[in-house]
Amino acid sequence: MYLCYVDESGTPEIPGNTSHFVLAGISIPIWHWRSTDRTISGILSRFGLGSDELHTGWLLRKYLEQVKIADFEALTWDQRRAAVERECNISLLQLQKRNASKAYRQAKKSYAHERPYIHLTLTERQTVVREIADSLSAWGSARLFAECIDKTHFDPVRAGQSADEQAFEQIVSRFEQYLRGVDEQDERRFGLLVHDNNATVARKHTDLMRRFHQRGTFWTRIERLIETPLFVDSRLTRMVQIADLCAYALRRYLENQEADLFNRIFARAHRIQNRAVGVRHYTAPGCACEICRAHRAPIQQAVLDLVEPTSQP
Repeated sequence: MYLCYVDESGTPEIPGNTSHFVLAGISIPIWHWRSTDRTISGILSRFGLGSDELHTGWLLRKYLEQVKIADFEALTWDQRRAAVERECNISLLQLQKRNASKAYRQAKKSYAHERPYIHLTLTERQTVVREIADSLSAWGSARLFAECIDKTHFDPVRAGQSADEQAFEQIVSRFEQYLRGVDEQDERRFGLLVHDNNATVARKHTDLMRRFHQRGTFWTRIERLIETPLFVDSRLTRMVQIADLCAYALRRYLENQEADLFNRIFARAHRIQNRAVGVRHYTAPGCACEICRAHRAPIQQAVLDLVEPTSQP
């Protein structure tokens, strides 16, 4: 039995506020679940985050309140927390006095997301994420699947589906094909999708999965995936948080050419021979990014016949 944890980065709406929408899934066999979960929790605990969510996007932001604090790096964790909380409260009070209600609500929301991490400097927060990415890179049994859609080249009318629907169908198809490849003799391997919970997405992806079970996807029949996706609170599930990290790393690489985190996690992309069949960048022909180069790498024809067609548009 294999679990594939799924999360997204960016907005699927067109145009939305990101140029790319990424849906990523990280698969592990169930017999490795406990050890991988323990590894991630161990890294977070060393940085005082043992009971907090690993949310990559918020961890890697610059916190302006920290910049205002003299010798912030020299303070203890408790002193840092107290100092940042004080700066946040001052900022919120100033916004209230100016009757800037919209800015006040946004600032209060941002502070709530940042609060678990305010005792760490930006360098320390970057170290947390890099250590976790390096740990993931060493998980030999883990496989990364992802659909990275460049929305400037995506036409939902031509595709006959929205960006998030295409991404989900691709993840399902590639995970199904992977499961067929890890069958042992007469023993089939089965899989289950575990998805970050979102009420709108949950209904849509549940309905899609029911349809896939009945009719298959455009690429393949569904014989190894059981049930509809299991939707969970990402705050309580370490491996969904890892999927979030992967989706974030892929999107930031494609939108901002940030390669450090990408290079650490892309090692886990599902490959057949030297082709990264598990991860695709849906964009204009001729893209020279590392994902497209790895996805176009040649495979021997005898092996290629067993792979679903996931070539670029």
